[in-house]
Amino acid sequence: MSDPTLFQKIHQGTIPATFLAREDLCFAIKDIAPEAPFHALIVPVKPIPSLAGISPDDAPILVACLALAQRLAQENGLDKGWRLVSNVGQHGSQSVPHLHFHLLGGRQMGWPPG
Repeated sequence: MSDPTLFQKIHQGTIPATFLAREDLCFAIKDIAPEAPFHALIVPVKPIPSLAGISPDDAPILVACLALAQRLAQENGLDKGWRLVSNVGQHGSQSVPHLHFHLLGGRQMGWPPG
């Protein structure tokens, strides 16, 4: 069995984090290096490596993550708009091999993003 990912350790409580929500299939925490006035990470409990590793069986997990993003955006006054990003692989700047989404808002986002 492989070692737990950073996000599994956070979910288990062995690494501290500021939780914004905890649900059966996913959870949300504040990003420790925010890139916007509001920056949360939405993480599936199941350690899926990235969007490149999802299967049709993971559909309920993805729906739960997207619904949580929508709820957090509403609860945090991001009515002017928000961005949801998931990085995949080294060239996509993925730094943790556990699927997660960055929910950013509270300022005008630029395009292209990088």
